[in-house]
Parts: sequence; structure tokens; C-alpha cells
Amino acid sequence: MLEAWFLLAVWVLVVVGGTLVGLVTARAAGESFGRQRAERTPVTAVLLDDAPRTAIAGPGDDRTSARVRWTAPDGTRHSGGTLVPGGLRAGSAVEIWLDAWGRPSNAPPTSGEAAAESALLGVSAALALTGAAFGVRCAGRWWLDRRRIEEWDREWALLGPRWGHKTG
Repeated sequence: MLEAWFLLAVWVLVVVGGTLVGLVTARAAGESFGRQRAERTPVTAVLLDDAPRTAIAGPGDDRTSARVRWTAPDGTRHSGGTLVPGGLRAGSAVEIWLDAWGRPSNAPPTSGEAAAESALLGVSAALALTGAAFGVRCAGRWWLDRRRIEEWDREWALLGPRWGHKTG
């Protein structure tokens, strides 16, 4: 009986809790991506040095680190390093993104990318809760099985010797 109630509680946690955790996570991620889109602004920068052709950003990404100069939206001039497409010559214009503090940053995700990533994060959070709930269920079942085996051992110790003295 206890095991049935325990199983019901786990399933309710998975269905209700997993749904809530997934929705809250997806909403929080969506809001975070929305803030990034609102805070980050694109500006045109000028390369100060030739950008090497060797990509350092990662597989499938041809960007490399280079020094650039840009004018912030408030009119101040800055220079620094950021990732730019490889193979460009000094003096080339490139688009870079600035964060709320005027520092170079990654481009914010598009609304489609943000929606997909938010959904993926929500599903991942729901699956993580589901995994934890089933882990607790397995631990609870192990504990119940251990109790049952101990009860059977005690009963066998009491009843087993009585069966051994039969006469024919």
C-alpha cells in the first residue's frame, strides 16, 4: 500500500512539477534572451590589424580575434579585441555588438533562436526533475524491498524450524 502511494506521488511530481519547472525555466530563459536583444546594439567597427584566416572561435565558425576601433552610441571612441570574420584586411568595416556597458559582446539570439533555446532549456529542466523523481522512487523502492526481506527473514526464523520436525 505504501509503495502505491509513493508511486502516485512520484507521478504527480513528474507531471505537475515537471510541467511547472519546464514552463518557468523556458519563460526565464526567454526573458533573459529578450533583455539581451534590448540591451545589445550593433555598431560598425574598423579593423586595426589584418584578421588572420585561422579561425579560433570553434568548429564551423570562421571568426578570429582581432583589434578593432568603434564609436559607441554615446559618441565615445573605443578600441579593443573582439571576434571578426577571418581573412579581412586592416581598415575593413565589420559589425560588432556592444553590451549595455559599451563593451564588445556576442550578437544576441534572434527571436527564433531564443524561442528554440528557451524550449530546449525548459524540456531539459523538466527531464532533470523527472530523473531526480525517478531516482528518489528507486531509492524508496530499494528501502521498501530491504524492509520486506528483513521481515521475511524474521518470519522464516520463527516458522522454518517448525517445518523441519515432521514425522511420517
